[in-house]
Amino acid sequence: MNRINKKLQEEKKLLSIYFTAGYPNIDDTVSTIKNLEESGVDMIEIGLPFSDPLADGPTIQASSTKALQNGMTSELLFEQLKDIRSSVSIPLIIMGYFNPMLQFGVEAFCKKCQEVGIDGLIIPDLPVDVYNDDYRAIFEKHGLINVFLITPQTSDERINYIDSVSNGFIYMVSSASTTGAKAGFGDAQTSYFERIANMKLKNPQIVGFGISNNDTFTQATKYAKGAIIGSAFVKHVTEHGVNSIHKFVDSIL
Repeated sequence: MNRINKKLQEEKKLLSIYFTAGYPNIDDTVSTIKNLEESGVDMIEIGLPFSDPLADGPTIQASSTKALQNGMTSELLFEQLKDIRSSVSIPLIIMGYFNPMLQFGVEAFCKKCQEVGIDGLIIPDLPVDVYNDDYRAIFEKHGLINVFLITPQTSDERINYIDSVSNGFIYMVSSASTTGAKAGFGDAQTSYFERIANMKLKNPQIVGFGISNNDTFTQATKYAKGAIIGSAFVKHVTEHGVNSIHKFVDSIL
């Protein structure tokens, strides 16, 4: 069974953390992953930096720019991760845009993911129908779960289609904006969380965008299986470095 599916079966609310590979320093990738697991995080999203990250807010955009300047590439990421499964057991997901994967070669990219122990991919700009028609067989051949995003504007029909194609969890974007920390969730977002919960989808939902502290984590996981923190974590690492990761995770859980 895929590590993501095993983790989703646990009787707890899950915390997933996003970070940008090769940031703040090019060699921080592995130490960030190890520190996150040791801190009690349930899943990790490894951000593959891209020059035109449409869904990302300013904090993650800036980290992507710096990581690219540091020299981060798909090839280097796979090289950094080649021994990661000798010391890390939690699910690892690569989050990135489709263009670098196309340039690498979709089949070759998925093969490398399988070789180093990646469990899934999140590709915000790969439409679910294109994935289903053209790439699903490749992902499944290499044991990879592809995670799709829904927003408050996604129709019930589309959500049900995404649910039918998915075999892990659904990434529930909390609002129609880019990534970034928010003070809290309003009535519109809460009713959206309730609406999705009432749809009784077969795949659990994990909420992302706007989660930055214990309060927003608690709000987001009231109706969902877990929550993803990205911008707030990247900001913390920017200010305090990768050796202070435990402190950040402790403040959330």
